[in-house]
Amino acid sequence: MSAFYDLSPKDAKGESYPFSDLKGKVVLIVNVASKCGFTPQYKDLEELNKKYKDQGLVILGFPCNQFLGQEPGTSDDIASFCQLNYGVSFPVLAKIDVNGDNADPVFKYLKSQKSGLLGLTRVKWNFEKFLIDKDGKVVQRYGSTTKPLSIGPAIEKLLK
Repeated sequence: MSAFYDLSPKDAKGESYPFSDLKGKVVLIVNVASKCGFTPQYKDLEELNKKYKDQGLVILGFPCNQFLGQEPGTSDDIASFCQLNYGVSFPVLAKIDVNGDNADPVFKYLKSQKSGLLGLTRVKWNFEKFLIDKDGKVVQRYGSTTKPLSIGPAIEKLLK
């Protein structure tokens, strides 16, 4: 398993997005979907982004269609939806799988570092969140029901 900064997923345009560019930043990675009951969390994620990006927070959304087909669109569709409905200004990368044989290396790595509820390694649903410190260490994993704004104090602590 590679280190966090060795990962380089694809962005929404299919270009490489090297995590080595994130050194010294606090990162919040979220698997997202446009047609999910948790989709309104985009609003709170954008609020966190606006509040902390100038202090060194980077939020990354990874669209995933593995949970009841709740992210069926193309990368362009997803980007338009996020911008129009929630004013999202943080990067929403290429659509990926988070579980199974075709799981993206980013999520393979994240799951290997922090198991979920009851020790499960698989991502249970859309809008699971992984908080990474300035050294690339996965420090916390949050379930779908965790409201993004409740993560604010943990982000502040890591930014100091």
